[in-house]
Amino acid sequence: MVQSKKQKYLFLSFCLLPTFIVFCIFTVYPMLGGLYFSFFDWSGTSSVKEFIGLDNYKQLLNDSVIPKAILNDYFFVFVKVFGIMILSLFFAVALTQLRIKEAPFYRIVFFFPNIMSVVVIGILWQFIYDPNIGIVNSLLKAIGLEQWAKPWLGDMTWALPSIAIPAIWAGIGLFMLLLMGGITSISKSLYEAAEIDGASEWQQFWKITVPLIWPQIKTSIIYIVITSLNGSFVLVQVMTGGGPGIATEVLGSYLYQRAFEDFKFGYGAAIGVLILVISLLTVIILQFILKKEKVEY
Repeated sequence: MVQSKKQKYLFLSFCLLPTFIVFCIFTVYPMLGGLYFSFFDWSGTSSVKEFIGLDNYKQLLNDSVIPKAILNDYFFVFVKVFGIMILSLFFAVALTQLRIKEAPFYRIVFFFPNIMSVVVIGILWQFIYDPNIGIVNSLLKAIGLEQWAKPWLGDMTWALPSIAIPAIWAGIGLFMLLLMGGITSISKSLYEAAEIDGASEWQQFWKITVPLIWPQIKTSIIYIVITSLNGSFVLVQVMTGGGPGIATEVLGSYLYQRAFEDFKFGYGAAIGVLILVISLLTVIILQFILKKEKVEY
């Protein structure tokens, strides 16, 4: 019996070892490297590194761009969580419970943005928002609302929301499929019993569907938050570069600017550590807020 357990653990260790090695090389090592470089004044290209201790972190506290970048990051978090989750849940319920014949086709259509490169999505939406030939302004002019037309990505007020829209559009398909998997696993007898008891479709949704797919909802929210805090900079970098001014600047795009454009690699590493700390704290708080006992009927 003891020998059997040892063999089992050895087998599991052997299976997990390659993944663990890859994780250490591409995740743990860069994280530790970033923390190490954050204590130096280094251009990123020179062999000379000057140890400056916590000076980079002191500079973070006095950097006027950092608070704006953090606010923009959390703007993306809230807008993407609510936008993606509401739309994903709506389409997931519609495609699983309304018996739409074209449901398989719509699944492909909604998932299509997920197989596109984020850079391609950014360039595509740049054309959509183009003030001269873009679809948005052309449509507004066609329906007599030309006074609403504007340079969307060049407007201090509308630039950030304009980037959030393609971010939501690109994320719906993946989470729709995840929620659909949860919904299809719910026994139809529960809905039939609720219908016999006189429950409306809205009541069935809130009392049966949502509680039973809560693990999928929680996973989706946490994943959206993590990818927003760590990945929104790609769309920002492609579509606006953080502009106009710092209206769309996020921590990731500011890190890129300071490290690879201003050659302040040590300071960029300090910003990277800040992103890591903010992400960890946010996820820990979310885990506490979204904590809910498993529901079984």
